[in-house]
Amino acid sequence: MIKVKKQKETKAPKPVKQPLKKRWADFWERNRKSENYLLKKKIAGFFYRLCRGILIFGLCFLILQPLLTKISLSFMEEQDLYDSTVISIPRHFSVSSYQLAWKMLKGLKAFGISLLISLLVAIAQVISCTLVGYGFARFKFPLKNFWFACVILVIIVPPQTLFAPLYIWFSKFDIFGIIKLIKGESLTLLGSLWPYVIMCLGCAGYKSGLYIYLLRQHFRNEPKELEEAAYVDGCSRMRTFVQILLPGATPILTSCFLFSFVWQWTDVTYSRIFFTISSGWYTVTNGLKGLVENLDAYFKTIYGQSFKITSALGNQVLSTGMLMAIIPLLCIYVFAQKNFVESLSSTGIKG
Repeated sequence: MIKVKKQKETKAPKPVKQPLKKRWADFWERNRKSENYLLKKKIAGFFYRLCRGILIFGLCFLILQPLLTKISLSFMEEQDLYDSTVISIPRHFSVSSYQLAWKMLKGLKAFGISLLISLLVAIAQVISCTLVGYGFARFKFPLKNFWFACVILVIIVPPQTLFAPLYIWFSKFDIFGIIKLIKGESLTLLGSLWPYVIMCLGCAGYKSGLYIYLLRQHFRNEPKELEEAAYVDGCSRMRTFVQILLPGATPILTSCFLFSFVWQWTDVTYSRIFFTISSGWYTVTNGLKGLVENLDAYFKTIYGQSFKITSALGNQVLSTGMLMAIIPLLCIYVFAQKNFVESLSSTGIKG
């Protein structure tokens, strides 16, 4: 056998940088030949980058400044709250506000209930909206445009307009009078998870119309040749949907899951309707809503009824509670940011 000698790969030589004095001389020579066009272009580019940097810095400051202020406020002792010389950096470092907010928010109970409800709602919404979005993208059925217009209407109509109908319906829940016919009275689903389950599986949950629209657009952009090839190989529609289309839809599904989880975690609208104080379902948002009032009562039990909580201390504990509520959302985004960013970029390309 003839052995072929491997030729050594020759690396391209690194470009040698010219001295700074020579580069300036070349620049002024080219600028003279271009009749000062090159200099004007350099100055315009510098001012453009400067203005862009100032604008981005200002926007970032406007977004982060309230959060940084709350973080600084949460680590101050009470005496720093009344000291006008303490602005951003605490003079006396303390974590007592976190301990107090944890007690007032009922700690693990509130966070556990909020996590359970948010996961349940997010999973149910992703499942139901995925099926409906795929149906709108691939199938033809009577009044298809009308039903999709109803989906758009769900996005437009504010949820506050549905307060009274939802409360009446779930307080006296019945299906075409069947339950009342069997049991003699309608069901009361308030104070349980059933209203969330029914609304999400029926694609009537919070922002469900938006998820249907996003998933419909994604499946419309998928090539039909993939499904046709799967049908030729003997796959059914459901198997093609599960094994061919869903793996490619992971980024958009992740985005819908994150949106649903975050909006449900911070939801006050539906938790006011479905949960009462006596129901035992105590969420983080409900805790934040009445934190200052409960804090006042909490201090009165310790220092007496004559004690009055100051607005500075109330704002500190409220800010601390808000930061504690944000931490789980930041953790989820850190783990899911890859698929989330991929979904945004791919949507922009296909759009």
